[in-house]
Amino acid sequence: MHEAAYLGLRGVTTVIGALGPATAARSARRLGRAYALSRINRTRLKRAEEHVRYAFPDWSHDRAHDCAVASFEHLARLGADMAMIPRLLTADGWTRFVSTGRVASAVRALIQGRPCVLITGHCGNFEVLGYTVALLGFPMHALYRPLDSKPLDAYVRRTRSARGLMLVDKFGAVQRLPGLIRAGAPIGFVADQNGGDRGVCVPFLGRLTSTYKSIGLLAMQFDASVVCGFAKRTADNREGFSYEMAITDVFGSAQWSTHPDPLFYLTARYRWAIEQMVRDVPEQYFWMHRIWRSRPRHERLDRPFPPALREKIELLPWISADGLQRVVEQSARDAATLKRTGQTKLN
Repeated sequence: MHEAAYLGLRGVTTVIGALGPATAARSARRLGRAYALSRINRTRLKRAEEHVRYAFPDWSHDRAHDCAVASFEHLARLGADMAMIPRLLTADGWTRFVSTGRVASAVRALIQGRPCVLITGHCGNFEVLGYTVALLGFPMHALYRPLDSKPLDAYVRRTRSARGLMLVDKFGAVQRLPGLIRAGAPIGFVADQNGGDRGVCVPFLGRLTSTYKSIGLLAMQFDASVVCGFAKRTADNREGFSYEMAITDVFGSAQWSTHPDPLFYLTARYRWAIEQMVRDVPEQYFWMHRIWRSRPRHERLDRPFPPALREKIELLPWISADGLQRVVEQSARDAATLKRTGQTKLN
């Protein structure tokens, strides 16, 4: 079965390669739209629309719907783009397809040779980002969940490592990452997943969002620089494959060490950096993900917003008084939803 899946994938990538990037992009977009509006996708599309409306409460229903549909089109195009990456992003040809933009602050952090954590989200194309960083001369390691199919997994690892993007098995990361980061190897994370009931709950798009502690703890342990950025799809060029590197934040211990709760500050800051990515190109975000499924303890227990949490958020320089009030009010609504449904998680 796994061998058949591998042969199927190679067949698909061969077909996509034969179509060419422009035709493949158009075809993938049509397929993505058809799937988004299909009967079998109603639940996911509804969730995506709800998430868009949470993030952009001033948008009309039609605009939120269009953005949700576009996110499925983007997802389909990512599949086509990923099949193209090994062929297009080569040492002598990648500049035709990727613009580096303003990356000086990130490069300064990388050339220091000190521990460096690279953070992105499910926005734009994280595969293009990793490839481009490696092609710029900074071979990086990225946390990766191995595929169940060994042939498929070996193919993914082989094609990525050919350009200097090394994949680190997430199940052995605790043992491998410390040695890599001590050696000065950039470590990459796609860091916007739901962090579960034990995550750090920080503001994200106006709502408390559970975020994994491990990334912040790793950065703190090794006094690492934190670079946040993404590769966003730009207006299609004639090849149909066009991205721009964008940096949304670069910071280090000088910023988080002065906060009463350094881990909270660090986690909140990179979540804020990911928020800037999403607000830049909302149609390129994975709105169908259950970003807000896990809720903080006070919501699950139907208790008032904790004063200590309010104080920590007030100390975040990028959160305005109105922004804080929005988070508090949304938290009360989420607590009411949990109480009404008798659940401890949101759909």
